[in-house]
Amino acid sequence: MGIINTTPDSFSDGGSLYRSDRFDLDLAMTRARELVAAGAVVLDVGGESTRPGAAAVTPAQEMDRVLPLVERIAAELDVIISVDTSSPELMVAAASSGAGLLNDVRALQRDGALAAAAATGLPVCLMHMQGDPGTMQLAPGYDDVVAEVGRFLSDRVAACEAAGIDRQGLVLDPGFGFGKTLRHNLQLLDGLARLAQLELPLLVGFSRKSMIGEMIGRPVGERLHASVALAVLAVERGAAIIRTHDVAATVDAVAMWTALKGVGQK
Repeated sequence: MGIINTTPDSFSDGGSLYRSDRFDLDLAMTRARELVAAGAVVLDVGGESTRPGAAAVTPAQEMDRVLPLVERIAAELDVIISVDTSSPELMVAAASSGAGLLNDVRALQRDGALAAAAATGLPVCLMHMQGDPGTMQLAPGYDDVVAEVGRFLSDRVAACEAAGIDRQGLVLDPGFGFGKTLRHNLQLLDGLARLAQLELPLLVGFSRKSMIGEMIGRPVGERLHASVALAVLAVERGAAIIRTHDVAATVDAVAMWTALKGVGQK
């Protein structure tokens, strides 16, 4: 899953698709083509930054950023379009514009989101986050982070099913970096196979995150190698989808792990 942020303030690439302080749709399409050529099967388009301390945006702002790009990608590229949103209004509009997946960091907990997602009939990714983007990193705490994330995701799956969303259309994201310390993130990665017991595909995103900076002391632009290493470790522990800024390097690394696994099975 390749990341395309239409935001001016995302932690890694915020503003990279802007010229003269305005979002540049042609520049975003160039980025989309590059990601697909590098091996992305899904493009995740987001219009709201969820970095720690991020400011909220209105549904109208989010739709203005996201929908034109979704429509262009749908018209020009053969790829699944994921829309990274918690907004019920954008969920419905994105489904009509060509989106094939809804990716919600708030796991459809915003008022109206469950009904909106159900109405679209699209697959949904549910993510765990302790708190909200504005406060999530102030003092996160768990007795057993893997068990608590698992319970939360199981409860949200049940809520989705009760709302009429097909279980087979659900994907689960443990939410690395969202309301978790470095130790929590490492414990969650180590115990990822326990979450696979929910028997739904797992999506993980480590790409360039602050947890990597804490471990290796490198700035955002120098976290490629560690991001790729974590991606391979996650696939080894059962992850089905890797959300990344750096598609080509991640595809190559996972291909090597897949080849090795294939040899072991023969």
